[in-house]
Amino acid sequence: MDSTSPCVSFIGIVDFTEHARWVFLTESVSELLGYEPHELVGSPSLDLVHPDEYRDVKNLHYTTISQDKAAVLAYLRLKHKDPYKGYILCAISRTVAWNVLVGSVSFASMGPKAMHNASTAQEVTIITPSAANFEFRRWGDPSPMPPSPIQGYDSPGSPSDTESVAESSASDSSTGSSTTTRDAPSPTSPRSSGGGSRTGPDGAISFDPLPKQSIRTALILDRFSTSCPIIYCSNDSFLSTTQIMGRPFFDFVTQRDEALVRSWIDAVKGWGVNERGQPSDGGFGFGKFHLFPRGRDSVERLEPEPPQPQTRHGRASARSSPAVSQHHTSRTSTVHSTTTPASSPVRSRHHRPPRSTAAAVKEEVVVDAIFSAHSDGLMVILRHASSTSGAHQATSPTSLSTAAAPASPSTP
Repeated sequence: MDSTSPCVSFIGIVDFTEHARWVFLTESVSELLGYEPHELVGSPSLDLVHPDEYRDVKNLHYTTISQDKAAVLAYLRLKHKDPYKGYILCAISRTVAWNVLVGSVSFASMGPKAMHNASTAQEVTIITPSAANFEFRRWGDPSPMPPSPIQGYDSPGSPSDTESVAESSASDSSTGSSTTTRDAPSPTSPRSSGGGSRTGPDGAISFDPLPKQSIRTALILDRFSTSCPIIYCSNDSFLSTTQIMGRPFFDFVTQRDEALVRSWIDAVKGWGVNERGQPSDGGFGFGKFHLFPRGRDSVERLEPEPPQPQTRHGRASARSSPAVSQHHTSRTSTVHSTTTPASSPVRSRHHRPPRSTAAAVKEEVVVDAIFSAHSDGLMVILRHASSTSGAHQATSPTSLSTAAAPASPSTP
């Protein structure tokens, strides 16, 4: 990798139409591809694909959605805005989140990070032939997460009476692209694609906008803050967008799981650092925890005991007490919005009184989560937890359930 290589990744979201139009992009797209986000929003993402790979990428877009895939990776070329830079070989991650396809785009270069990213993905697809060396995986690795329970098309809700769609496990000989998929349970009947697909004269399929898939929500968090404020939410399936924007992510994690989830996020942040020590992509981590949709106050707003003024004889001065009390009250009104937790056991008068344990438990939702780090933020994908395992259970070597501290980028 030379010194001019763009060692960044940006988060991108596209719709379910056959043109895969951009819905959302983060700022680092300008460093990787030369475009500002506003230049691309609403335009077809497939317009950036190399002409030789257009058919394969369009077919890949269709199968990713119709098979309801998550945490999958593809290597292909995207056009830079500067014509002198031509096409950039990129690693593109993709996850279906109910009605959009979310993921990231990063510069593809060989090294420990590329091996880590490929080893934590559930599937690796090679579109550009020169990227064949990126097709790294371990023998016999199970899928880190079981297939998603497919929800009905009309509205979100808890999964029931649904079918599961497993990821494809065979190479697509018709497109010439190479696909490696982690071992997964036997696939069930694939979900109907709504209007179906049609193959054009150029070999690329055409299709009507695909229906909503299984219930998943994509969150983008500020990775540069310890409280990880939520800066984007793809839908209201689990959390109300209007109520969560700007609030710490941990407000919506149960208190008993907060320390564990924090350790997972610290681990993912450690993976998401490139060879130059800059924030970048870092593969996928998988976990299970209790979500608290109503929200709570995860930032302990504690205030210290007011100091007792002393006279030279060690007695409190009654004359100075009112002034001290007034100063203390004014100070704490600012502390609530600007400081981090203190160690004193005295809680602020503004702290929300705790609800009964039984009432709080009823509001909890057990969720499976996929965590990934990128240059502009952290992405968290939520879905209803599978009924085959309890919260915190590890399902693969890449599960974050036992991650207690940041790991190196080359170690899942």
